[in-house]
Amino acid sequence: MSRACVVQKYGGSSVADVTRIRAVAARIVATRRSGFDVVVVVSAMGNTTNELLALAEQISPSPGRRELDLLISVGERVSMTLLAMAIQELGEPAQSFTGSQSGIITDTRHVNAAVEEVRPYRIQRALDEGQIAIVAGFQGVSRTGEVTTLGRGGSDTTAVVLTAALGAEYCEICSDVDGVYTADPRTVSAASKIDELPLDSAIDMAQAGSKVLLAEALHQAKTHGVTLSASATAKPSGSGTRVVPTPPSSNIVGIAADIGLCLVPPEAPLAEFDGSIRGRLPDGRTLVDERNLPPLATWAVPARPIATVSAIGREAVSNPAVFERAVHAVTAIDPDVCWWSHGQTLSFLVDRSHAADTERALHNALIVSTL
Repeated sequence: MSRACVVQKYGGSSVADVTRIRAVAARIVATRRSGFDVVVVVSAMGNTTNELLALAEQISPSPGRRELDLLISVGERVSMTLLAMAIQELGEPAQSFTGSQSGIITDTRHVNAAVEEVRPYRIQRALDEGQIAIVAGFQGVSRTGEVTTLGRGGSDTTAVVLTAALGAEYCEICSDVDGVYTADPRTVSAASKIDELPLDSAIDMAQAGSKVLLAEALHQAKTHGVTLSASATAKPSGSGTRVVPTPPSSNIVGIAADIGLCLVPPEAPLAEFDGSIRGRLPDGRTLVDERNLPPLATWAVPARPIATVSAIGREAVSNPAVFERAVHAVTAIDPDVCWWSHGQTLSFLVDRSHAADTERALHNALIVSTL
């Protein structure tokens, strides 16, 4: 009788050094010995990817994307092999696989590729042989045989698409936080962990800036019917946030801030911003996601660092009293903000220096005040 399979993903902070790698190995082995086949997706150790990009910048101010992909894919290969060794030292068989060996087939867009197909034949064979399979996240291979990477948060996407392709029971995203909170607890001390979160609400929070679960991975989970959870690496499975395929809540589920944005003037060379454009204001300025800019981009346009702070939940846009309370809370901090709504999200555009105060004010007005 075959065993149920689970997929676990561990972020860079969870495998930042040898001590943490050994702790992750012990957690994986405990899952295996509880009766599951285990597939593990792992990110690069700590800050490795940024360090590799910094090395590239020392060589060239504008390196080719193909070479960048080959370079930054190295980080996950280091962590996957070390983790496999650590598991073997605990007495369990393990094999590591690159993205291409795992059958992650992508399009040809270097640095920000999209997964087109998953052929996990070698992973399934390893499981059938009793192995724990360790997969390098964030990377794949194009149909022309080129190594590609999946962009920011790509390891989460790797984990979700593998869960779907293998028919695994669920996908557990493990990091240094123990779930999704009603706001960033580092900024809002009153934030509380959400035990169960509707999938559509999780997508809205991720798109608005919540960092625990990535929007692309959540979209893939919705497309493929994957059950997700977000857990702390240092805590047992099941202790975090469960993401469930229920209708989104009408209540305000959380406040999310996205501080990685900037406004560029109308004369900016927008072609250089590639897929980073998030929107345009009526005065012609463009809202750009700094993190999705091409690595080492050479554009030099005066830009204003800004942020969006959003309330997620139908009441924020459909209940006049809640909307008024939100606007009052934000304009008390900055009377010149602008706002818009999309679906079940009410967003405020604020100067980046006001982001933390705005997040705390909205959380207090819309969540704490209703408890």
